[in-house]
Amino acid sequence: MVAHASGRPWLIGQWQSDEIIVLAAGNTRLAIAGRTAIRESEVTRALAAVRMPSDLDELARRIPGAVHLLLSQNGTTRSQGTVSTVRQIFHATVDGVTVASSSIASLGRLAGARIDPEALALRLLSPLGAPWPLSQRTFWAGIQAVPVGHWLAVDRAGSARTHRWWHPPEPVRPLDEAASEVRESLSRAIAGRVPGGRVVTADLSGGLDSTSVAFLAAAAGADLTTFHVQPLDPANTDTVWAERAAAALAGARHRVVPRSRPANLFQVDVEQGTGAGQWEGPQLWIGGWAHLEDLERRVTAEGSDLHLMGFGGDTLFGAMPAHLWSLARRHPLRALPTVRRSRLLNRWSWSACLRGLTDRSTFAQAVAALPAQIDAPPPRPPHLDLGWVPPVRIPPWATAAAAETVRDALRTAAASQPQPLDPDRVRHQVLEAMAFEGALLRQMRAATGPSVEWDAPMLDHQVVEAALSVRIADRSAPGQYKPLLTAAMRGLVPDAILDRPDKGEFSAEMHEGLRRNRQTLLELCDGSLLGELGLIDVAALRARLLNPGPVAHHLTILQNTLACESWLRSSAVASARSGRKTGVLR
Repeated sequence: MVAHASGRPWLIGQWQSDEIIVLAAGNTRLAIAGRTAIRESEVTRALAAVRMPSDLDELARRIPGAVHLLLSQNGTTRSQGTVSTVRQIFHATVDGVTVASSSIASLGRLAGARIDPEALALRLLSPLGAPWPLSQRTFWAGIQAVPVGHWLAVDRAGSARTHRWWHPPEPVRPLDEAASEVRESLSRAIAGRVPGGRVVTADLSGGLDSTSVAFLAAAAGADLTTFHVQPLDPANTDTVWAERAAAALAGARHRVVPRSRPANLFQVDVEQGTGAGQWEGPQLWIGGWAHLEDLERRVTAEGSDLHLMGFGGDTLFGAMPAHLWSLARRHPLRALPTVRRSRLLNRWSWSACLRGLTDRSTFAQAVAALPAQIDAPPPRPPHLDLGWVPPVRIPPWATAAAAETVRDALRTAAASQPQPLDPDRVRHQVLEAMAFEGALLRQMRAATGPSVEWDAPMLDHQVVEAALSVRIADRSAPGQYKPLLTAAMRGLVPDAILDRPDKGEFSAEMHEGLRRNRQTLLELCDGSLLGELGLIDVAALRARLLNPGPVAHHLTILQNTLACESWLRSSAVASARSGRKTGVLR
């Protein structure tokens, strides 16, 4: 427990002694929860200048790493997490007073929260659930998440408001300048996590993101062991590239998780669900928890309690769907060769390109168009979509009541005139995807407990800022994959690895996981809790499991439904389920 200046309880929880810094200056108390390389003397100087909670904004921008920043001053508190939501703040009203927490589990128990069935219906949408801003909605009635880039203020009376502290930088830096900042911010992020030759493990998938993180960790002096998970598809060349990277990381140990491993996708427990103890909501990675548990055992066997991953790299440095639209807006002439090349590669028609590039709809209008689209057939390739929001679909086994609930929620969201995370479409999509990946990492941490800290330095806000600062025109380049990250890593990662021309594909893992676990998944249909809630037609879901279709899309659409069903069965929500009402939602 950490007290206010008055002596009354302020922070209550469980943490290691090296996971939190607590400083005081008069009636002001400041806590930084999470490992960071910032000097305590720098924080002390900044704290002395704080006259009101908003004065902490500048320090928040300077702190490296992923931390919670918490302030108590004269009866008012400031609570904030990270831009990526790896560290998040949730809040609820308990006996008339706002209580903030990093844990929905603690807050839910305190508030006696019940499952929000409308949020559960929205989670059925594919491919990734509801779009922004509904994607930030929690699955518990009365519990709210602090929006991206905001902090929560609670006054003496217990009332709460949110304030914005972070804005994405303008995309004005040329490639070489932005690349230098990406390398510097990533180096700081990793060095702050691996001081003094700390024993750590890291992914080495063969992809550019995890490879970059591994090389930076080695350069920072980490006592490093890497893990490569062999892909099932022999046409996937990830193993070849991982072996080349391992050969160049001579000072590290390298482990291979064989393709014959027992853990596989779609592996769930019919009785207990998946990720027992997960209060936050249906898992965002329903197919991978068995793999995560297997990797946790391997990591701890190496003596590591920190595992580094390349999460965030595809989002920050890859091509997002709306890139062509944003490029054409800022650099019309420069965009023409890129549009032509993309059109030929993807076999798009000129009419589709012109419609997409000339679309002027606002973000609110894009959300307003979704209700009429959710039960349309999935777009067939070659499909071009340069809009704010990628197409979302409700699965064919969802009930009419569930579909109407989703439409109502989308209409309500559109009517509130929601603002995007950035005025530019591609940057909005980057930030929305960052929040998704941050939530995924947050769930991973909660699912496995304190034995291993899963960490992704690319999700730190300073790395995000550096990546977003590059000019839109430099986010992609002819014949280059992730040009910004490639330029940032040049000279550290061997050129032969940086110039890899392809990327691994993992639909084979999905097909094999479904084949091996089909019977277990069919058992989820017996006594389906989603069926009891009136959200799905169980017979239709069973038929799709028996005959899912030949391509990966047909399997991807299953994941959200299975995640919801599995979550409802977990012990984490048993008490909430005991108070629910069965029957359709409307």
